[in-house]
Amino acid sequence: MDINNRKRELVKEFSPMLQKSSSLSKIWIGSLLAIIFLGLVAFTLQVIKGHEITGMRDNVVWGIYIINFIFFVGLSYSGAFISGILHFFKSPWKNSVSRIVEIITVLSLIVGPIFILLCIGRLDRLHYLFLYPRIQSPITWDIIAIMTDLIGCFIYLYLTFIPDLAILRDHSDLDTPVWRKKLYKFLAIGYQDTPEQQKRLHKIISIMSTMIIAMAIVAYTVLAWIFSLTLQPGWNSTIFAPYFIIAGLYSGVSVIIISMYLIRRFLKLEKYIRKAHFIVGGIILLVISLLFGYFTFTEYFSRWFSHQTANHLLLETLFTRYFWEFILANYLGVLIPIFILFIKKLRTINWITFASVVAVFGLWLNRYLIVVPTLETPFLPIQDTREEFVHYSATWIEWSLSFAGIAAFFLFFTLIMKLIPIIPMSGIIDYEMNSKREKNNVNGSDK
Repeated sequence: MDINNRKRELVKEFSPMLQKSSSLSKIWIGSLLAIIFLGLVAFTLQVIKGHEITGMRDNVVWGIYIINFIFFVGLSYSGAFISGILHFFKSPWKNSVSRIVEIITVLSLIVGPIFILLCIGRLDRLHYLFLYPRIQSPITWDIIAIMTDLIGCFIYLYLTFIPDLAILRDHSDLDTPVWRKKLYKFLAIGYQDTPEQQKRLHKIISIMSTMIIAMAIVAYTVLAWIFSLTLQPGWNSTIFAPYFIIAGLYSGVSVIIISMYLIRRFLKLEKYIRKAHFIVGGIILLVISLLFGYFTFTEYFSRWFSHQTANHLLLETLFTRYFWEFILANYLGVLIPIFILFIKKLRTINWITFASVVAVFGLWLNRYLIVVPTLETPFLPIQDTREEFVHYSATWIEWSLSFAGIAAFFLFFTLIMKLIPIIPMSGIIDYEMNSKREKNNVNGSDK
């Protein structure tokens, strides 16, 4: 196989996805920009008028902003963990999903912390977190963990991009815009795909993949400690760290499956993202959903059995005011994916994707039930009995900024797919070369 000819074929195959924009993609990008613009309007109003236009008050000081933060950061840490694990697999199926996982990881780490900034009433004092950090505070350690993980994952993502950037630099069509060629040349940093460079790059990526696995576990553990080390009903729990890690993996695998479905359908990549990828993802999601269901049951059962007044009041709030949310999050959000994925005949692409959507929705609701009901049932009785001070209800400002964050995630993902192929071309070439080499070895041994 002529490697250069194969590289040209792959560049020609993926070039339409990178350079041409259909009417549907233009409408998609325009819709995302409109949602982001509405979010900027909401953010401006929040800065001018303060948090009184949100649902957050003296008691419920955290709302859906912190829930979105937990969700996105958990998604990023699970993506980092899965990305690091995938690097050590030699299976061909990992090439089709590895870049999707890596992009999700970095974008989640960018979008997630923005929601923390929306919770801060005085953004002009933000720099004090860095000038006068309190090393005793889990929040300080969380900031350190997020920044470290973001830098590590960004470097890891860039390193995996380098071989494809070099291919695009050397084998782009004549119709490729000049700015693209210059950008590919700059980002490829002189990579020529020599055996020595391949070996060196592979070694660096292996080291980075090991590091980000450790960082993912440590960082999400620190995030869980922000809750478990706080004296609040339902939060002071010793299993929050592993519970959060399993929940992060639960959301991470689900979002990866949903992303594979959308990319496969709209970019016509059935050749690379196959049914086998969904079956493997579905089986992994089944195992994680069983673990997540176990941790959820253990958490609520231990509260009920503790006979503590505060925990009983919290459970009473969950079973009355948040009854349907509780059912959707902790029963349907867990049992439906288990039921679908447990039956072999239902392990189709559509059903596995549906189970993933249910899992993501259920997990977000689960994060909501961890935060809001606890803040509505403090140890000391709430003095102000006005409805907006006793119970939390998100306003359109919070929902607009939440959807703007999600839209920004999708917009960045779309723009990255317009810059570099979502399926690693270098991974395709390596797999084909290894397959040919193994075939030749088998034929040689037969002779």
